[in-house]
Amino acid sequence: MSYLAPSEFVTKMVDAGAEKIYMSTRDTLIRAFMAGAILALAAVFAITVAMKSGSPILGACLFPVGFIMLYLMKFDLLTGVFTLVPLSLIDKRPGCNLQQLLRNWGLVFIGNFAGALTVAFMMSFILTYGYNTDGGDIAAKVAHIGEARTLGYSAYGTEGWFTIFIRGMLCNWMVSMGVVGAMISTSATGKMAAMWMPIMLFFFMGFEHSIVNMFLFPFSMIMGGDFTFMQYLIWNEIPTALGNLFGGFFLVGLPLYFTHVRQSAKRQIVGGPGNSMVAPAKKA
Repeated sequence: MSYLAPSEFVTKMVDAGAEKIYMSTRDTLIRAFMAGAILALAAVFAITVAMKSGSPILGACLFPVGFIMLYLMKFDLLTGVFTLVPLSLIDKRPGCNLQQLLRNWGLVFIGNFAGALTVAFMMSFILTYGYNTDGGDIAAKVAHIGEARTLGYSAYGTEGWFTIFIRGMLCNWMVSMGVVGAMISTSATGKMAAMWMPIMLFFFMGFEHSIVNMFLFPFSMIMGGDFTFMQYLIWNEIPTALGNLFGGFFLVGLPLYFTHVRQSAKRQIVGGPGNSMVAPAKKA
């Protein structure tokens, strides 16, 4: 069958987390670079579709194409390793420790940012014909988005910071559900379907994704967005990444691991109808 029970695919999640720990520096950086670049292209594609069609839901429906491509190619996003890699430590896989986890996260962050930034420069170049025009409606739209999602949050102070943190948390709750949902199926079409819905949901709802933002905000600054790099970091990237970490690990990775891999003892029901009681399960 093409469907795997949760007890099977959650074990695959732990295996995937350990595999990322063991991966070489070169391979980790290359895979992360490609993931950041592909996701950046998907983001500008979705924004273009939404603007030209006048239908934001259509852009959201098509955005998951980027996730599907990078997932099937086994490229790595920071949001995914936030969810999977810690499980290898909890499961006490050989060689998996905090130092190796931080190494993996750092390399994936660098690769994702480099890939997203490369696409930001490429898209800005072609939209402006080598920086000789203003970039048109798409450039103006992205510049506005960048300002609204940095200065807009900063206007609310601490509450604005926690707003973006929660949006980041909700984002990676859905993105990680797409990542682990793809492990339910052994067929390519099944994986695509499992990824599509939660990723479409996060994009349409305007939740914050740290890697999408690695493209969006540098691109916005190049296109004339009126905010600084430090404002982008403090009022977007840092709270978004922390929210992504919390949402992926605490709302997806841990619940699945503790209910399907490291389960509590099962209950035993004794007695007849109307006169039953619960007894603790005997240990194996």
